[in-house]
Amino acid sequence: MSNLDSIPTQVPAPLGAYQAVVVRGPAGFVSGQFPINDGKMVHPGRLGDALDLRAGREAARAAALNVLGQIDKAVPGGLDAIELARVDGYIACAPGFDALPAVLDAASETFMEFLGPRGRHARGLIPITHLPSGAAIELLVSFTLSPPTTNTP
Repeated sequence: MSNLDSIPTQVPAPLGAYQAVVVRGPAGFVSGQFPINDGKMVHPGRLGDALDLRAGREAARAAALNVLGQIDKAVPGGLDAIELARVDGYIACAPGFDALPAVLDAASETFMEFLGPRGRHARGLIPITHLPSGAAIELLVSFTLSPPTTNTP
């Protein structure tokens, strides 16, 4: 597992009238997270236009770190208390850009890096022409609460 210092403690606030993370029973949902670091968009633009695969992967990792930061902030027990279920990636791209799975792989790899087997997930990928604030990627994530472990003799 990776250095937890990479997960931001100052995560972006919601851009509208919604919660960043909602937990209902054993299921949790993270609202769309963008590749924002220190208040600035990481690699704004569209893949296949201004951005190449490397920039797209860096943006995907930044958005994934924000997902982890949101969960860690909102869920009692933090990241140790959850297992990912599904990741949906909306990727702003030009027509014909076909390396979208490789871009989203950077987010999936980040989740596995920090969560180990609890980071395994199903995934959806949606190419679109534009995202708010010029973001290259937006991640929507669902998770389940891990059953608590007990050390009973």
